[in-house]
Amino acid sequence: MANEKIIFTSESVTEGHPDKLCDQISDAILDAHLSQDPLARVACEVCATTGMVLIMGEISSKAAVDHAAIAREVIQRVGYTGGVSGFDAARCAVLVALDHQSPDIALGVDSAMETRAEGGHDTGAGDQGMMFGYAANETPELMPLPIALSHRLTRRLAELRRSGELPFLRPDGKAQVSVEYDGGTPRRIEAIVVSTQHGEEVSQEELQKTVLERVIKPVIPPRLLDEQTRYFINPTGRFVVGGPEGDSGLTGRKIIVDTYGGFARHGGGCFSGKDPTKVDRSASYMARYIAKNIVAAGLASRCEVQLAYAIGVAQPVSVLAESFGTGILGDERLVELIRAAFDLRPAAIIERLNLRATRYLPVASYGHFGRVDLDLPWEGTDAAAELRRLAGL
Repeated sequence: MANEKIIFTSESVTEGHPDKLCDQISDAILDAHLSQDPLARVACEVCATTGMVLIMGEISSKAAVDHAAIAREVIQRVGYTGGVSGFDAARCAVLVALDHQSPDIALGVDSAMETRAEGGHDTGAGDQGMMFGYAANETPELMPLPIALSHRLTRRLAELRRSGELPFLRPDGKAQVSVEYDGGTPRRIEAIVVSTQHGEEVSQEELQKTVLERVIKPVIPPRLLDEQTRYFINPTGRFVVGGPEGDSGLTGRKIIVDTYGGFARHGGGCFSGKDPTKVDRSASYMARYIAKNIVAAGLASRCEVQLAYAIGVAQPVSVLAESFGTGILGDERLVELIRAAFDLRPAAIIERLNLRATRYLPVASYGHFGRVDLDLPWEGTDAAAELRRLAGL
């Protein structure tokens, strides 16, 4: 990208999108268990379709939780009530099919391979896999601009719906922003797509005009718009049927929305419904924390960090950093700094980022990273000074 002119696109979805609805139910159930039992092991997934929600997975916990009631609370809070949007919190069926965590998995998590022979109890990774973190200095929150703007649009849709300012809006919706980069720097917006579920009473002409004036223009910086910017607002012409009535939902199907909008690589595992012993979640948060502190320290303008783990093993099997030619140090040196500054064992990550006390429902929609509206420990830049010291700067 360094010397190229390209257009990069990212999308976001509202909290009423069927997949995001499932993510929120999964994380609300996780929060309920961790609030009563911080050591609970939770792997909870949800699927939703017309008139039905299925809660499934494996949970080992001392907590007493009414899973169906939590699902209905989330559905109601999102706005699916009274049958207005074809899906009703009070009347939909909620099926619960939960089992305990496999004892074979628990064995490796309870006692990591490195300490098992000595009778130690260091926490092993809850699964194998690779996790990525990313940061770039193109926005104040050190996120890629396309996903940052997409989230702002979907949050604006939700705000106007909840406040009653635009009463024809319904919970389901999407936004997509295409940004033109020149030499790695965002210059302008090529296209904006907004699709929002709506009531039958509003005309397409009124909806398109209102979304442009009340949603897009207050959110997108004018300097990024020009006469060539294209707008696509409900391009199918009608979006009345939405949510789980219009499309089935599933936990973990919007992992790129959750992270960097496709700008960085993704290990493949979702976050929602998983307690922090699952490195899909905790190591992804740690990788973001590391990458963000590297950029905040001025060691690179862009940085991607990969951590990889083996199930039941505490230490990562590999650590990788890439600065895409923007670093003031070599990438091998960055890896050395990471290993010196950060303890990458799951138990140490959980402690450093306070992951047993974190509420996860708030990040189950509008992204897990770059959230300036939330005080998230993995978004801190408190390690930047230590990285600079270790680098000799």
